[in-house]
Amino acid sequence: MKKLLLATAASALVATGAHAESHTADIKLGVVLGFTGPIESLTGAMADSAEMAMKEVSDSGALLDGAKVSGVRADTTCIDSAAATAAAERVVTSDGVKGIVGAACSGASGAVLANVAVPNGIAMISPSSTSPALTTAEDNGLFFRTAPSDARQGQVMADVLMDRGVKSVALTYTNNDYGKGLADSFKSAFEAAGGTVTISAAHEDGKADYSAEVGALASAGGELLVVAGYVDQGGSGIVRAALDSGAFDTFHFPDGMIGDELTKRFGTEIDGSAGQNPGSDSPGADKFKTLVGDAFDTTSPFTPESYDAAALIMLAMQAAKSSDPADYKTKVMDVANAPGEKIFPGELEKALKLLADGKDIDYVGATAVELIEPGESAGSYRIMEVQDGKITTIGYR
Repeated sequence: MKKLLLATAASALVATGAHAESHTADIKLGVVLGFTGPIESLTGAMADSAEMAMKEVSDSGALLDGAKVSGVRADTTCIDSAAATAAAERVVTSDGVKGIVGAACSGASGAVLANVAVPNGIAMISPSSTSPALTTAEDNGLFFRTAPSDARQGQVMADVLMDRGVKSVALTYTNNDYGKGLADSFKSAFEAAGGTVTISAAHEDGKADYSAEVGALASAGGELLVVAGYVDQGGSGIVRAALDSGAFDTFHFPDGMIGDELTKRFGTEIDGSAGQNPGSDSPGADKFKTLVGDAFDTTSPFTPESYDAAALIMLAMQAAKSSDPADYKTKVMDVANAPGEKIFPGELEKALKLLADGKDIDYVGATAVELIEPGESAGSYRIMEVQDGKITTIGYR
């Protein structure tokens, strides 16, 4: 009996040590974004933002038993599902990540979710995948997003155009899940509001010449051209061809087109054009800007959403007392929403300590986070206009 008791005590010590090691060991999170491809000019700041949240948590020493968190970057290319799957598989199987911030583009997120996240039980929070199709994807409760669905963006875009007195538009969209989902959502909302879409035509990325596409758009007519594309790819090609031919000189840009690269390419040529991307004028947005300083551009699309995505994963871990996605996936909605003490950027240590004490938090974050079923952002948008060759914020919705 004495030997049995000693053996039991020894086993308990080993188990306790293993448990402590699992908490204090480095926790890795995948930062699975399109570092090359159609939004590569945006993803650097997105990754920096997510990793800033990880550093904030690591420096606090308050996650689990003092766990440190680091990011492992992987490139989906945004447009190649096989590459996205391979990139995600690598960080899961080789690097042992406990969650994924990403993917960036909707098609990549769909591929990673179906081929990697669900089979391996890995939670993922995308800061920028907006296709409405992802709302109903089979995800076993593992997929969340801090950027709102394009079902919401399509309505916002229609409202903005109608408020600006625009009643007819030509529409072109990049030929993928993101582009088609947004185009369908916008067309439905705009026509329901009394507007006319003279043509809705897909374009392929990676072409050297878009004159044929612009010719068809111009023939259909419209007060301006809506370009639901990518600023680093065909969307900019369409704009350049339209300007050079004189077909259109005013445009409306959804989120995939908005960024510094837009005004670097076109400057004052597109003055008077407008658009929208996810954004908020909440107190958290100002706190995020102060926290970041001049480290990167906080107005770059999906940058604050990336901080929030990483933060939610780590806060959910704390709430679950576990870095296992099977445990913490059920806590993401809890930490994101009321009730609880409101948490803003720069307050992750405070949040972790509250959770450790068994208290509730309501993570507001940089983007006024509010998650609705099935785990996606209710969403607000920054409305912009190009004035004197610069992107200027003119309101929020």
